[in-house]
Amino acid sequence: MSSSQSTIPVAKPVLGEEEAEAARRVILSGWVTQGPEVAAFEKEFAAFVGTEHACAVSNCTTALHLALMAVGVGSGDEVITVSHSFIATANAVRYCDAVPVFVDIEADGYNIDPGLIETAITPRTKAILCVHQLGMPCDLRSIVEIGKRHSIPVIEDAACATGSEILWKGRWEKIGKPHGDIACFSFHPRKVVTTGDGGMLTTANPDYDRKFRLWRQHGMSVTDAVRHGSKQVIFEDYDELGYNYRMTDLQAAVGRVQLRRLPELVAQRRKFALQYCEGLSTIPGLSIPAEPAWARSNWQSFCVRLSDEIDQRAVMQALLDQGISTRRGVMNIHLEGAYCDQSSHRAATSLARSISAQQQTIILPLYAQMTEVDIVRVVEALRQALADVSTGRVVRQPEQDVVHA
Repeated sequence: MSSSQSTIPVAKPVLGEEEAEAARRVILSGWVTQGPEVAAFEKEFAAFVGTEHACAVSNCTTALHLALMAVGVGSGDEVITVSHSFIATANAVRYCDAVPVFVDIEADGYNIDPGLIETAITPRTKAILCVHQLGMPCDLRSIVEIGKRHSIPVIEDAACATGSEILWKGRWEKIGKPHGDIACFSFHPRKVVTTGDGGMLTTANPDYDRKFRLWRQHGMSVTDAVRHGSKQVIFEDYDELGYNYRMTDLQAAVGRVQLRRLPELVAQRRKFALQYCEGLSTIPGLSIPAEPAWARSNWQSFCVRLSDEIDQRAVMQALLDQGISTRRGVMNIHLEGAYCDQSSHRAATSLARSISAQQQTIILPLYAQMTEVDIVRVVEALRQALADVSTGRVVRQPEQDVVHA
């Protein structure tokens, strides 16, 4: 790497003076935990995606847990999902003492293959948990139809998909508008919108929303805001088990600013994704992601696929040597130590596509502060890395040398 070249990270949150001022306002208000800012963020997020109910929580994992509980997932039940996802997807199922049932991803993408779902349904199936992987909407129309046909709720793991859209009955609608039963979002710093950490559940079902709000605050019958605002003494009750899954007003204040930025952030990411596609399309041994005609991704991540003979790790190291950070493609949960015990999950189909995707894909840098020069630099560095690895000028990386790029 040239001494004049800066490192290009794989991701970078857009946080500035407006977010800092929003946090300052909350700090000086004296109310920093769940309160008026959370309520305002929920209202604004609901309006943005086009839903009646939005409930803020501490992160997307807690959102998934509450969503599964709300649709009745419990001990011994099964939830159909993918192994090809961040481990939180399946962990939330196990929090309910239920079993994640893994099916493979589609042949031409990284989302669940709807054609494999029905073969995985058993009398114990209690939910379908689909993932909008890397921000690319999955085939919700097919999945929702399967759910309706079998009276099985559909929960969307939309952790990566804030701002993504789907063509629904002839209209472009945001992911999070009720298409399935519940959608769950993440505001981790790797996501397009961040609150440091945090999550959101959206639904059209008022009963689900009521449960989320009760469970996120220890099952408390009266919220802090109601109790503190009352002119009479109120004693709260705790009639059922709840959790400390609340978002703070500090986080929500930052989230409100981020939400206002979102259309511009998505537009910038879509512009860079197009430039990546144009620049990478001429590189041999490389496949670039394709956006279905019915989907508009927020391009939370840009994932490319290497041909079988190309060593993924060697390419990643060659890029890192040039000051360009990457990530290995999406993990497979069933290959992790926490899932080695076969009783922890069930594979209902071959997972060959999922395994291949993890081993042959690389996530390239993509964030709103990038420049066209950065995009060109990444494209040319990848072109050179692939050429060097293909011709043996780069030595294959030993398996034990894990690259944290």
